[in-house]
Amino acid sequence: MATELRTTGYTTTEYGAVSVLVGGERGAYPYCNSLLVRGATASLVIDPSLSLVASAPPADAVLVSHAHEDHVAGLGSYEVPVHVHNGDLGALRSRAAMVAASGLPADAADAVDAMMRDQFHVEGRPDAVGFEDGAVFDLGGRTVTAVHLPGHTAGHSGFLIEPDGFLLVADIDLTSFGPYYGDAGSSLVDFEASMRRCREIDARWYGTSHQKGVIEGATEFRRRLDAYVAVVGKREAALLAFLGEPRTVEEIVAHRLVYRPHVEGPHVRPVERRTAVQHLDRLMSEGLVAEVEEGRFRAR
Repeated sequence: MATELRTTGYTTTEYGAVSVLVGGERGAYPYCNSLLVRGATASLVIDPSLSLVASAPPADAVLVSHAHEDHVAGLGSYEVPVHVHNGDLGALRSRAAMVAASGLPADAADAVDAMMRDQFHVEGRPDAVGFEDGAVFDLGGRTVTAVHLPGHTAGHSGFLIEPDGFLLVADIDLTSFGPYYGDAGSSLVDFEASMRRCREIDARWYGTSHQKGVIEGATEFRRRLDAYVAVVGKREAALLAFLGEPRTVEEIVAHRLVYRPHVEGPHVRPVERRTAVQHLDRLMSEGLVAEVEEGRFRAR
């Protein structure tokens, strides 16, 4: 691994021929980590973040792991082909579609739209092109292969860069917050399947989009991934304990499975509701929770 190089807005660290452009505050939201990958004939940037707005490195193409504002804030610096999985293509092409995909209430939509426009420079890329799982981008002596990892969003994808052995897992970010599956198009079941898929991929380095940065070695990555997966189980255990007596969905939302009590914002209740409903559906299908009266649920 080479010495870190600092430029305006981000720090560059090399892993083979993969340059990780570490965003502000170690990639914590509203920033994220971007990648610059160079081959013999072409180069590409993955997830141009807010940190790239003032000093975007040149590239022949851009790949987007998923259509969230923190992963596309620097996209306006590039007049080159832009690619994203077909599951997120509509949201990348249109800011209105990206706002809608967040699933926030209608009375918050204008404020979220303004935030995406003014803070994250999101204008939509109607020229964006979709790809499917397994799509290969050949840079000349170096390939980037799309690995569809849905759940966070429908199109969320990682990228395997060879021959370097670098797997970007994007927002399977290994933070203590745990998996986020609270968007309108999110899926707990898909997220869990994606985490299992990541576990099966052998790589030298595993790159995350946020604070945890790059993890070296499959053994260490799997250890951290197991801890990340365990957050889902902790949420489920907390829900079962809360359902020791009959509760409504709204009571579960107020109790909170995802956010700490001090966190506020228009996103909190919708995310908590979608998370709670997904866990309730699974626990009911497993016979661990029953609807004891209309709209009220209790652990068995």
